[in-house]
Amino acid sequence: QWQFVESGGNLVQPGGSLRLSCAASGFSLDSYAIGWFRQAPGKVREGVSCISSSHNTYYADSVKGRFTTSRDSAKSTMYLHLDNLKPEDSADYFCTATRQLDGHCAIRELQTDSWGQGTQVTVSS
Repeated sequence: QWQFVESGGNLVQPGGSLRLSCAASGFSLDSYAIGWFRQAPGKVREGVSCISSSHNTYYADSVKGRFTTSRDSAKSTMYLHLDNLKPEDSADYFCTATRQLDGHCAIRELQTDSWGQGTQVTVSS
């Protein structure tokens, strides 16, 4: 039973930082990559970043150089550090398991259709 709990979202000013957390349970975390996704009002959900079980990472062009993902297998928790935030980063952020190939995460290939409740990030002055 795939379960994900996201937390850490908040209201932050442009240029600010946040750290989002994703607590995963119900499956063998070491066998899967974890992806971060976001959805703004009226827009489709988009893949932001993912990290494989061997810690290889992927970032969408829109967040490259500003966001950093990591994972702590001992805690079954993944993190997304958001730096230099922009108003267009405002969205609900979600995590879920994705497939991986040759040690690299495949953000477009979801392993499950289970999602957490998300955590809201609002970037505004």
